[in-house]
Amino acid sequence: MKKYELAYFISPEISGEEAEGLAKQISSFVEEQGGKIIKTDNPSPKTLSYPIKRQGSGFFTLVEFEIEPEKLAAIKDRLDKDTKVLRSTIVVKNPVKAMPERRTPKAPSFTKAESVEETPVVQETPAQAQEEEKKTEKKIELNDIEKKLDEILGE
Repeated sequence: MKKYELAYFISPEISGEEAEGLAKQISSFVEEQGGKIIKTDNPSPKTLSYPIKRQGSGFFTLVEFEIEPEKLAAIKDRLDKDTKVLRSTIVVKNPVKAMPERRTPKAPSFTKAESVEETPVVQETPAQAQEEEKKTEKKIELNDIEKKLDEILGE
């Protein structure tokens, strides 16, 4: 026996109690055909995204059951002939396959020496510090630049 899932919409022209009665009739018909009901949802009112047989809403019901594949045609015929059922579908309910676990990249683990590059700290001598200050503080006048250019170009 295979597992199936039957989903169907019942017309909104009937009341909620009548929809529950029709759902019970359909479930009992499945059992008469030799099926075993696993799970049944009560009919719940739903608004449709588009009209089906000129109806904008209906009672949605879902039934899970097991039955021999040869007897499925009788259930389909019964649902197609019933005018209160707007639309129905029966699908094979396959068991969920266990997916293999994905390999996720691990975050690199660093040691202190690898993660922080240690740069040697160099102590400046006072003479080096003075040279740095002279380079940054020394301003060159425009006239000095022109004289240097004249000397270099030989004019």
